[in-house]
Amino acid sequence: MSSTFPVPDPFELARRAAAVLAEQTGRAQHDLFVVLGSGWAQVAELLPGGIDVAMAQLPGFPEPSAAGHGGAFRSLDVGGLRVLLALGRVHLYEGHDPQAVAHGVRMAWAAGCGTVILTNAAGILNPDWPLGRPIVISDHINLTGVSPLTGPNPAPPLPGRFADMSAAYTPELRALVHRVEPSLPEAVYVGFRGPQFETPAEVRMAGLLGGSLVGMSTVLEAIAASHLHMRILGLSLATNLAAGLSPYRSTATMYSQWRGRTPRGSRTCWPGSSTSSPPSTTSRRNRHRSDHRDPQRHHRHCRRARHRDRRRHTGYRR
Repeated sequence: MSSTFPVPDPFELARRAAAVLAEQTGRAQHDLFVVLGSGWAQVAELLPGGIDVAMAQLPGFPEPSAAGHGGAFRSLDVGGLRVLLALGRVHLYEGHDPQAVAHGVRMAWAAGCGTVILTNAAGILNPDWPLGRPIVISDHINLTGVSPLTGPNPAPPLPGRFADMSAAYTPELRALVHRVEPSLPEAVYVGFRGPQFETPAEVRMAGLLGGSLVGMSTVLEAIAASHLHMRILGLSLATNLAAGLSPYRSTATMYSQWRGRTPRGSRTCWPGSSTSSPPSTTSRRNRHRSDHRDPQRHHRHCRRARHRDRRRHTGYRR
């Protein structure tokens, strides 16, 4: 079913989608909504069972076209919770309205979810963070220029359009993550519209604004969830140093090296290796990979690489 946005009442469309979801899954309500972004798909493979429902079968959903994003929801039980997984997401850069980007979160809310986990893959501004590591989102900066709350004021009993964003990423959920894995860093995620990658100047601007992560998703979903008073946890998978911080160019395949790998807390999933340990050989390529555990050595290598290494880094995000 193609997207029908903009619509007079996106919340009514969300309720209709939730009703069809309940019909297809045989489950009237869910507790937790999890959006699996780029680099996170294998999480679904680790969770047994469940019922898949194609997005195209639900009112209001376009078919995702971004590489690595599936077009289905999965309903399953995890630890006593009724979990709804989104095996992909809709992005602004695919040409969709902000309401379409927020539709999944609103449908999950209408299906009973009070908590949402938003995941993505992102470029990082901190060279000390090893690639393949999850980072907890503490806040975001919306540079997309749009909002899913633009339009008619939602009718009561829904909250008004002027949503409070002062604690959008729920502190209690972030604290829970740190109790499980204390070493995970926190960072501010800067959401760009895309689909072009950020310029070095834009990355410098993001850093001056207080950001340490850059990407093309998540912020509109977080705005929609915060408006509905949902509890939000955001997690980014560090896939590459952002533009201008590495001698390598950004390419559309940069997140592909993380497909099939499971984010491992503070442990690094090394490109080209199925283990969390750095490669044992001492070639220039592997030396660069292992240098992420030694920031000073990493910086020295990057300076040398600018002059002698013409290879392009392949692998990316979103």
